[in-house]
Amino acid sequence: MKSMRGFLKYYKPYIGIMAVDLLCAAFSSVCELVFPVLVREITNRASAGTLVMSIILQVGGIYVLLRLLDTFANYYMSDIGHVMGARLETDMRRDLFSHLQKLSFRFYDNAKVGQIMSRITHDLFDITEFSHHCPEEFFVSGIKILGSFIILLRVNVPLTLILFLLLPLMLLSRILLRGRMKKAFQYQREQVGELNAAIEDNLLGIRVVKSFANEGYEQDRFEEGNRRFLGAKRRAYKYMALFHGGIRFFDGVMYIAVIVIGALFLLGGKITPGDFLAYLLYIQMLIASLRRLVEFTEQFQRGTTGIERFMEIMNEPVAIADRAGAGPLVNVQGKVQFDNVSFRYAEGDKTVLSHIDLTVRPGENVALVGPSGGGKTTLCNLIPRFYEAVEGRILIDGQDVRDVTVESLRRNIGVVQQDVYLFSGTVGENILYGRPEADRSAVEEAARAAGAHEFIEALPNGYDTYVGERGVKLSGGQKQRIAIARLFLKNPPILILDEATSALDNESERLVQASLDRLAKGRTTFTIAHRLTTVRNADRILVLTDKGIEESGTHASLLEKDGIYAKLHKLYT
Repeated sequence: MKSMRGFLKYYKPYIGIMAVDLLCAAFSSVCELVFPVLVREITNRASAGTLVMSIILQVGGIYVLLRLLDTFANYYMSDIGHVMGARLETDMRRDLFSHLQKLSFRFYDNAKVGQIMSRITHDLFDITEFSHHCPEEFFVSGIKILGSFIILLRVNVPLTLILFLLLPLMLLSRILLRGRMKKAFQYQREQVGELNAAIEDNLLGIRVVKSFANEGYEQDRFEEGNRRFLGAKRRAYKYMALFHGGIRFFDGVMYIAVIVIGALFLLGGKITPGDFLAYLLYIQMLIASLRRLVEFTEQFQRGTTGIERFMEIMNEPVAIADRAGAGPLVNVQGKVQFDNVSFRYAEGDKTVLSHIDLTVRPGENVALVGPSGGGKTTLCNLIPRFYEAVEGRILIDGQDVRDVTVESLRRNIGVVQQDVYLFSGTVGENILYGRPEADRSAVEEAARAAGAHEFIEALPNGYDTYVGERGVKLSGGQKQRIAIARLFLKNPPILILDEATSALDNESERLVQASLDRLAKGRTTFTIAHRLTTVRNADRILVLTDKGIEESGTHASLLEKDGIYAKLHKLYT
């Protein structure tokens, strides 16, 4: 019910369209309800010998008018009604995507992209069909069932009551299967997401797969997931078969009841031939409505399952958001302070950082070195609030980062990572991502500053060269310099360089390091490195271990101290 309440708000902008859609559904239902009445009238008059041409023309005219209304009503439902469902889907996809942008790294640490993609595509499509057809189907079926009951009561009360006493048995059997069908569809959706996640994982890592000649292993993994998906569908189809088999059984029971009991009443003179014919037509309509309503249960289950999965993400709390009254971070000088900062990834996990106190002056280049797992990257990730400190505070120019808007905070911080991500598109578009409103001359200027202009110009289409999925058509050094150009264009006062050259060959490292040195000039810079040769010229070097900041000083002073840094230097040089 909580999920449904969250879903129903999406109808609000389209309440007028929905009202007209239901009105059209009512017109269509009335047209079908009137037809057996007209047939009964003509049959009874023909049996009594009172049928005349004027009556035939009058009945025909009424039915033609009703059919015109029915045609218009069905056109509206098929066109405008379906478009309303598509608009509703668009609104939901927009909100889902927007919410995904707000979720922290903590959410993505545990999420599978394939599962998320399944919810954005398959689930929302089923919700679209549900959103349009659900109100319509229940409304139409309700009118037909209630209308048939009232009209049949006026024809023959005992026969009508006998027939309608069979309905609770049909509904009870449907209710018993509903829970199992719902679980089956939920499991099927989960397996769709798992299969998508496995395929995505394989395709993104296809070069690793081929380099290890593990195509057979991957095929076996896929087959296992594919079989689980088949099993999930078989389970769902099993309950669907029981569902539809039950419907057909009760259809037959109701038809037999009408024919046998109705024939007995006709034989005893309790109903006229016209009444009997009308009964047959109404029962046919009633059974068709019930069948349509019951068969809609499959779509209903898909829709409600999709809504639950949609709301599951929408209800995921935004862990990192603007505080009430948060203002923009402006005129940044670049002073960064850690005041008694502690952090762990989840409740009950080991503390990664414990009571860190650190002050970095504006424009200072601070290098973070130490063993893996010491918290170097984690420390830097707390500055732009990719994660939230569990204790203490982080300040920029004396302002707590939680008191400024997240957007303005991250606009003033640039990050260069070891694993550069380039979006599918051109070289120019990837650089422009640093400041989307910039012009082409600014893009080229940023590329020159990053030492990337020459190799970009040498590409087949220059800045308009397509980089391929994740930039696979470029070398590691080229991708890194494009990422640096992107930051030159952004022009942030604070930089975080996270192992930016560790995956490069010596020549590429030399070129990229020169670009990084130009980028860091005049900016507050945090450099994370294992290659100590890249941090010799840092203003200050911090040795961070699981015990905290154990050493601090320049390259020369730390070597002279002959501590952890000196040992690392001997090990890696």
